[in-house]
Amino acid sequence: MVGVTVRRWASTTLAMALVGAGLLTLAPDLELVRAAVAGPQALADSRGPDSLVVLLAWALAALTWAWGVLGLLLTGLGTLPGVAGQVARVAAVAVVPATLRRAAAVAVGLSLVAGPAAAATGPAAASATVTVTAASTEQAAPAAGAPDWPGTAPATEQAPAVDPTPGPGSDPVPDWPDAHPPGAHVVVRGDTLWHLASDWLVDRHPGSPPSPAAVAAAVHTWWQTNADVIGADPDLLLPGQVLLPPAAP
Repeated sequence: MVGVTVRRWASTTLAMALVGAGLLTLAPDLELVRAAVAGPQALADSRGPDSLVVLLAWALAALTWAWGVLGLLLTGLGTLPGVAGQVARVAAVAVVPATLRRAAAVAVGLSLVAGPAAAATGPAAASATVTVTAASTEQAAPAAGAPDWPGTAPATEQAPAVDPTPGPGSDPVPDWPDAHPPGAHVVVRGDTLWHLASDWLVDRHPGSPPSPAAVAAAVHTWWQTNADVIGADPDLLLPGQVLLPPAAP
């Protein structure tokens, strides 16, 4: 575990050193930096705005590299015991965001913290494993001589298939009768005998509106035809009642 951590530290340090060397190689001239600080507009007028863009890009890259180095350094020092490690951890929390701290910890190896903990818990875990294994063996020993539980025999018999074809002696099933006779009217909410009789007369004699006397006579005829359904009050129709039209005179 320590060897892995050392290799991670070495590879991370080498990578950061190579990036730093590249930044140092691409560093702008000191005279250019002084001119940009003293008069950026004059520098842009004399050498073009591209010089300022390149200078700002290099400065941003250098600051990012320095920030990464600081994060790696504080992350590594935070694993030290005592006051030094505590101060480094506090400084890392104050200076470096949590995302960068996690990235730095992964880069240098989390085994710096996990290694001692794993070493401390290893014997205890092994002891617990041995204890549990022994207990399991003791519990399983008496059950070794017990007979097997009788299993349920699979069902081999199947229900006989039913032939849907009727036999020669079976009678055919008659058709289901119609729900309502032809011309029947199912009462809905708002129906009255007056409206039913009026519509009935219009259907029988299209083109000539029925007179009130004819409608009244038709109402009486409708009531007599359906007296067993309507009852004694011809003005009271209930939804769902089935009324038959009178027979043609």
